[in-house]
Amino acid sequence: MSLARDIEILRRVPLLSQFTEDQLRLLAFSAETMQVSKGGTVFNEGERADGGIVLTIGKVQLETGMGRDSRPRGTYGPGTLFGENALMAEGKRPARAVALENCELIRIRRALFSRMLQEFPETARKLYVDKANEFTTAAAALACVGRKLDEVDALNERHKQEVAAKRS
Repeated sequence: MSLARDIEILRRVPLLSQFTEDQLRLLAFSAETMQVSKGGTVFNEGERADGGIVLTIGKVQLETGMGRDSRPRGTYGPGTLFGENALMAEGKRPARAVALENCELIRIRRALFSRMLQEFPETARKLYVDKANEFTTAAAALACVGRKLDEVDALNERHKQEVAAKRS
């Protein structure tokens, strides 16, 4: 893998957009590289997630379920970060990732990412602000969904009362 190419791909990952050129170089140099052959598994659903994985070459399909119950959830190309939350917190992989082509990936372990944020507190602060804004936006969207569900519940209750009134 080319260090320059890896840095360019890492730069396109939204979570890493606050990192400087030198920080991206350090991250690319310190992270692990992975190669997965076509048809191979990058990670399994339910597996412990110890960090993020950035796809640099190839295509990966995420799927949930096993065997005949397996369902594709999306196909992804270079620049995709799998496991963004796992860079910051313990968790499990919510899906299985299968290589649709021969793939090259960069594995960023949580410990490495934490060390980067400790070494560069200004970058950590910017990342924190970005994540806080994302959470605020998500909370507002969920509040809107909650109001719509309340409306549906009220309509459903009214319908039940009307049906009960007609029966009596």
